[in-house]
Amino acid sequence: MKVVVFGATGTVGEALLPALAGDHEVTAFSRSADEGLRDGVRWVRGDVEDGASVDRALEGAEVVYYLVHSLGTTGFEERERRNADIVAQAAETAGLRQIVYLGGLGEDSDDLSPHLRSRRETERRLAAGSVPATTLRAGMVVGKGSAAFETIKALVDRLPVMILPRWAKTPTQPIALADVVRYLAGVCGRAEAFGETYDVAGPDVMSYAEMISRISRLKGKAPYLVEVPVLTPWLSALWIELVTPARADVARPLIEGLRNPTVATEERIREIVPFELTRFDDAARAALD
Repeated sequence: MKVVVFGATGTVGEALLPALAGDHEVTAFSRSADEGLRDGVRWVRGDVEDGASVDRALEGAEVVYYLVHSLGTTGFEERERRNADIVAQAAETAGLRQIVYLGGLGEDSDDLSPHLRSRRETERRLAAGSVPATTLRAGMVVGKGSAAFETIKALVDRLPVMILPRWAKTPTQPIALADVVRYLAGVCGRAEAFGETYDVAGPDVMSYAEMISRISRLKGKAPYLVEVPVLTPWLSALWIELVTPARADVARPLIEGLRNPTVATEERIREIVPFELTRFDDAARAALD
């Protein structure tokens, strides 16, 4: 099949390309791409905000992966809505068979953080057209380059004493980067997945405090953890900016989202793409290596 990947230079997109290239004719779409053929993948330069470049990339395609986000930009929610509309319309015009989107895990509620709310709205807009969308909802992706994982790793590296605000007790179900890639590649062109939304998560449910402790053990560290009820997620983002490489404009929306539980409520995806999931410690160890 002819497949286009938007967001091909991101952590997930970059890992997905070789998984698709063995079975499909793949085009990687990125603002920073050097155009040409590399490792069986055709690279094209373009921007999802530019409808003309999106139309050109989707010409003759059958499936598009939408792995784009606008965190770190001014007015990211509005930009994500607009970009989703552009891609959904272009997919319809090009007569695609499927849109595959990686969204955010968690319950639908009125109390979602701006980041998770934007993920839901992007999901809705991509599915609003005539091209069926397959949405995979994931929480934290455990892998090298994942913004959330790299932030926690940096905290472990730099802080001998760690103050954990209330959100540290929020339950989450992280998933290994390799497992996300297997799920994404596995739904490509699968008619039974058209128009469906799936929760995708690893086998371990834990709090963020436990996640920090596990990563500390893997790195041979033993930070002193102090839980306090006073730090808000917004203040936590400012704190993280001081002690990690994370940019504040990226850290804030991510950290604000930690107040929302991100735990899978169903496992239907495992009937379509069955495999043994990676345990958190194994995924973290691979990311740290």
